[in-house]
Amino acid sequence: MKKVLIILAILFNGQAMATTFVYCSEGSPSAFNPQVTSDGTSNNASAHTIFERLVDFKPGTTDLVPALATSWTISKNKMVYNFVIRKGVEFHKTKYFTPTRKLNADDVLFSFNRMHDKKSNFHQVGGAKYEYYYSMAMEQIIASMEKVNDFEIKITLSKPNAPFLANLAMSFMSVHSKEYADTLITQNLKKDIDHKPIGTGPFVFKKYVKDNIIRYKSHVKYWGPAPHIKKLLFAITPDASVRVQKLKAGECDLISAPPPSDIKSLQKDPQIKVVSQAGMNVGYLAMNTTKKPLNNLKVRKAISHALNKKSYIKAIFLDNAEVAKNPIPPIMWSYNNNVKDDDYNPKLSKKLLKEAGFSNGLELELWTLPVSRPYNPNGKKMGELMQAALAKVGIKIKLITYDWPTYLNKSRNGDHSLLQLGWSGDNGDPDNFLYTLLSCNAVKAGANVAKWCHKKFDQYVEKAKTLSDKKQRIKLYEKAQVVFKQQVPWVTLAHSKVFRAMSIKVAGFVIDPLGGDIFKSVIKK
Repeated sequence: MKKVLIILAILFNGQAMATTFVYCSEGSPSAFNPQVTSDGTSNNASAHTIFERLVDFKPGTTDLVPALATSWTISKNKMVYNFVIRKGVEFHKTKYFTPTRKLNADDVLFSFNRMHDKKSNFHQVGGAKYEYYYSMAMEQIIASMEKVNDFEIKITLSKPNAPFLANLAMSFMSVHSKEYADTLITQNLKKDIDHKPIGTGPFVFKKYVKDNIIRYKSHVKYWGPAPHIKKLLFAITPDASVRVQKLKAGECDLISAPPPSDIKSLQKDPQIKVVSQAGMNVGYLAMNTTKKPLNNLKVRKAISHALNKKSYIKAIFLDNAEVAKNPIPPIMWSYNNNVKDDDYNPKLSKKLLKEAGFSNGLELELWTLPVSRPYNPNGKKMGELMQAALAKVGIKIKLITYDWPTYLNKSRNGDHSLLQLGWSGDNGDPDNFLYTLLSCNAVKAGANVAKWCHKKFDQYVEKAKTLSDKKQRIKLYEKAQVVFKQQVPWVTLAHSKVFRAMSIKVAGFVIDPLGGDIFKSVIKK
């Protein structure tokens, strides 16, 4: 009998492996609701699996396509948007919730109003921290939202906003079930909405074991083409080298952010394929401009001139990146190529420190990135290189790090002095970098971790949002980049090439220019 059970177990495991897709991810999500998260790790775990939005991006592009809205119209004055909502869309059925109706306008308005309306029953859940929504000033842009009928809503803006439609395709505008939310109210479990998700996407959330594993199953009543993957598993593996070993051993089907040092060996492995493309990203060292002595421009300039960015491209990225001089990548429209970067100049750095009153040096803390991201695959090593470079000009650095969710939360609160971070674009618009990360509004929202608020810069990016003429927007964004470089809230470090490594059995995977790992159309042969 024992032998029979062993044979059955082997057969069952073999069948399970054939229908299960294992993605080795780089970190743990901070929540399962893209309304309250802003990092790529959390987006992959919820926005690209569980949830959907009114509009979406065509795979591999930044072109907009219908999703939960089948169509939309925009008024001549560019201020009124009408969306026709797709009929027949089923919400997920899980152990903790069984829907009794399909998607309608109430769900869309509930989802948006959770962030927008302070009187919403769910607005204060989790502390009302809607970083994206407020960083992008959506609460100011949207004047009103109303239900036209069960399958149509009207959104009226306070003024024209060029990136508005693209913003609706971003993760934070995901649609939730109002029925589920109402059920949580009766159960006094409102906080579960951020951790036990119910969406309409291609995969249904099953289980999360913190810092270990996330399990999903395919959504059998999905409105679009059914996903080929029946069981999706995120194996949380922070160590990039361990991810590579798991891929080689067949324990992962696809891995995020393979370390540059392993790219060549992976490319030579006949059982593995590597895909890549130029990344719409930027890695940077943010300086908390509200803290002394980083509120002193000369100190920030001194730090910028003390860092040898070219050496990081070689040592950290193995030449799979280019030095960043602007806060937006070169592949993005409005990139200002005329901006002159701060050169590596320790002598000038010392001079600036002396002029700032620090001829005897100073001491600072530098937080190093705890996860490998395309814009910084090895935060610890980069931190050590920065520490050595800054020591040469008299700046003594203490390196600190935290787990990823804590790192993000503390940086939003402004607890840091120097902080490694980065950004992968969300919608292909410069506004998504310049306004979302560097505006005065983004300081309050938390995305502007430099806590930098500059009146002239803000005027440029605020005005650019309201214009439909692309040439006029380009001129304003170019001017904004000049101000940024003069004021140095960040030391811009790198724009990296993006790599993904996977088993040769994987087909249908397309690199997302906006940084996500999306498995909706992936096949495991």
